[in-house]
Amino acid sequence: QVQLVESGGGLVQAGGSLRLSCAASGRTFSNYDMGWFRQAPGKEREFVAAIRWPGGSTIYADSVKGRFTISRDDAKNTVYLRMNSLKPEDTAVYYCALDVFGRGIIPTLPGPYDYWGQGTQVTVSS
Repeated sequence: QVQLVESGGGLVQAGGSLRLSCAASGRTFSNYDMGWFRQAPGKEREFVAAIRWPGGSTIYADSVKGRFTISRDDAKNTVYLRMNSLKPEDTAVYYCALDVFGRGIIPTLPGPYDYWGQGTQVTVSS
């Protein structure tokens, strides 16, 4: 089994920054993708960013490209999402997710991801 625990959410003014963390524990895999998704009230869960192990390839949603950065610390089994220039429309519950396949195209839909964290709330005030 795998456990994913997110942290770092909170309330921030527009233009501010936050860094989310996702700590993974449990089974290890030789190839995997770690992704961040978000879900606002009344909306579907949407892709934000993902990173692949090994190699470190990354992919971002167009809406966050240039503002958000995904990274990882292998020693801590933790993936981060640095969010700069936050906008009110970034307000959502943010989830990290693990895809244990980790080959081919990095998935941007929720379906291929096998494990999910509990989510952390990000609220951006205008």
